[in-house]
Amino acid sequence: MRTVFLGTSSFAAAVLERLSASEHRPALVLTRPDRPRGRGRKLGAPPVADTARRLGIELEQPASVNEPAAREPIARARPEAVIVCAFGALVKEPLLSEHELLNVHPSLLPRWRGAAPVERAIMAGDARTGVSIMRLTAGLDSGPVCLTESLPIEPHDTYGSLAERLQSLGGELLVGALDLIAGGEPPAFVEQDESGVTYAEKIGSEDRLLDPARPAEELERVVRALHPHIGARLRLLDGGLLGVHEARIAADPGVNVPPAGGLAADGKRLLYGTAQGMLELVRVQPPGGRPMDADAYLRGHAL
Repeated sequence: MRTVFLGTSSFAAAVLERLSASEHRPALVLTRPDRPRGRGRKLGAPPVADTARRLGIELEQPASVNEPAAREPIARARPEAVIVCAFGALVKEPLLSEHELLNVHPSLLPRWRGAAPVERAIMAGDARTGVSIMRLTAGLDSGPVCLTESLPIEPHDTYGSLAERLQSLGGELLVGALDLIAGGEPPAFVEQDESGVTYAEKIGSEDRLLDPARPAEELERVVRALHPHIGARLRLLDGGLLGVHEARIAADPGVNVPPAGGLAADGKRLLYGTAQGMLELVRVQPPGGRPMDADAYLRGHAL
C-alpha cells in the first residue's frame, strides 16, 4: 500500500522504522518543525525527522499540517492510507476527509485517550495496557478501532521500558492492519464504548511534584512513569527541587523515620516520608547538579 506517515516523537520514530521495513514503506513523512532544546536552546529536529532522513524518505516539516501547503504534498503522494502516530498536533478538516487516516495509539481504547497514555497507565497502577489501531476522527482518540492487542505492565516498568515494548507492538500491529487491508480483507472498525472512557492529560509541572500527602505506593509509580524522559521531583525545605530518577517503597522503616514531606538518612539510604509509608530515593539529582546515587548525595548534602 502507498502510505504517508505523520509523527513526531521517539515512539513514532520506532513505528516509522518498522513501517519502512514493510511493503507499506511511506512515500512521504510529515513531522513538526525543529524546536529549541536544552539549556542552550539550540534548534533540534524531532526524532521522526532524523529517522526519515536516515531512511531516505521525503520529509516535510510544515508549521501546520492542516494548511494547503502541507496537504498538497500529501495529495501528490496519492496515499491509500495516512498513518498518524504521536504527531502532537490536531488533524482537522478537510484533511480528515481527504484520506483514510489510521492512528497508532498506545493504550487499550477507550481507556486513556489523549496525550500521555503510557504515563497515566503506570501512574494509575493498571495491570495491562496495549496498542489500538483506530480511524482518526475529529474527536480526541474517539474514532472506531479495528485492531488492539494488550501486554502486561510489569511491577518495575518505567516509561522507558514500557514504551519500548509498546512501540514494537504498535509497529507490528500497524503493519498487520495494512497487510489485511492490502489483501482485500480489511479488519472491521468497531465504535468505542463511551462508558469506559478515561483521559490521559498531558503531563504538567504539578504531575511531576511528589506530593507527601499521597501514599508512597502512588509516588513510586509516578517516579517510574516519568523516567527517563520527564522526571519526578520533590520540594526541599529551602524551596529547591530535588529530581528523583529512581525510588522504591521502603519496606523496612529503619531507625530514622522522616515525617511526611521530610528527608532522613538511614545509613546509606535516603528516605522520604509520605502520608502512608516511605520512599527510598535510590537515584536523585540535586538542583543544578547531575544525577547521583543516594549515598553520594548524602555525603555531599546535609539534611
